[in-house]
Amino acid sequence: MRKFLASLLEVFEIALVAVASVFLVRTFLVQPFVVSGSSMVPNFENGDYLLVDELTYRFRTPERGEVVVFRYDGNPFTYLIKRIIGLPGERVRIKNNKIEVVPLSGEPFMLEEKYLAPGVVTGGDAEYVLSDSEYFVLGDNRSFSFDSRNWGGLPTKNVVGIARIRLWPLPQIKAFTSPQYNQ
Repeated sequence: MRKFLASLLEVFEIALVAVASVFLVRTFLVQPFVVSGSSMVPNFENGDYLLVDELTYRFRTPERGEVVVFRYDGNPFTYLIKRIIGLPGERVRIKNNKIEVVPLSGEPFMLEEKYLAPGVVTGGDAEYVLSDSEYFVLGDNRSFSFDSRNWGGLPTKNVVGIARIRLWPLPQIKAFTSPQYNQ
């Protein structure tokens, strides 16, 4: 009987350590995310299983071109995935299917988006001025994306993390890097 209780206690200890480890990793380091919808096609497809890095943004701010997962302000239980186009305090102009960014300091520049599928256009002529705590985000599949063109800037507090790794489907496992822009 004593051996049985010792074995049971050992199993309980292992289970407790495993649950605590999973809790700490999911709360502070990475979180799984399943892409739902076609707003990020061709770079992210419906059903892609991603790992979202929640730690990086504790040490630095998000950068232009990074793909972020965030809570949608209209429903905090809804998570969306989009690409950062404009940074806090910047002005973003969309005109003739081109995006011009006016940074806080420096010269305005046209955004070259080599990650977009051929023929994708950014519709609408509009100008957005971001506050010091907002990002401008767009989906890569502009015609089918619900993004900052619809609801304005993304509050910094809503950003969960950066999409780092696609784990599913297996043939498309990939680690993601941010594009480099000519600024």
